[in-house]
Amino acid sequence: MDTRGFRAMLLEISDKLSEGNVASLKFLCTDIGKKRLEKINTGIELFECLIERTAIGPNNTDLLRKLLNDIGQTILLEILEEYETQTTRRPADGLDEKEREKISIATEVIVEHLGKKWLQVGRKLGLQHTQLEGIQEKHSRELEEQVRELIRLWMKIRRENARVDELIQALRECRQNLTADLVEKKLRES
Repeated sequence: MDTRGFRAMLLEISDKLSEGNVASLKFLCTDIGKKRLEKINTGIELFECLIERTAIGPNNTDLLRKLLNDIGQTILLEILEEYETQTTRRPADGLDEKEREKISIATEVIVEHLGKKWLQVGRKLGLQHTQLEGIQEKHSRELEEQVRELIRLWMKIRRENARVDELIQALRECRQNLTADLVEKKLRES
């Protein structure tokens, strides 16, 4: 994780935000309580709050991208994109094409069949409680997106060591044998 580079990028973006931009960003951040929002006066204070809630981080810039896009700050999006190209490789880099395709197939099956047990599977895959909470907050009413985000985050953590067998094993350890069987069947068919 490039924490220093991430914070430097946030500082650069914050310096370029007007008071109106900060007010717009605060308006869009509905997950933050009203009292907390009232105390926030700068972009950097808002970003710090989002970091504390694990809504953004060195390997999680999706919300930041969406917020900047929503307030129409395409110039600031360029700063974010520059940071992303300079940071470490993307999560699935290092994986051979075959393994990446297997994980993609497994993801579709898991998203369709896993359901509310995704938290248990996430723990078996080694994700921290705060990371799982961050996924829940980010996609609070979208179960399928929670599962997708879980697998995406797992791939970011495991990088080139991500293997579909690890997903299947985690499913079996959580007694999600039907889902694991369906993944294996779909992999054999492809």
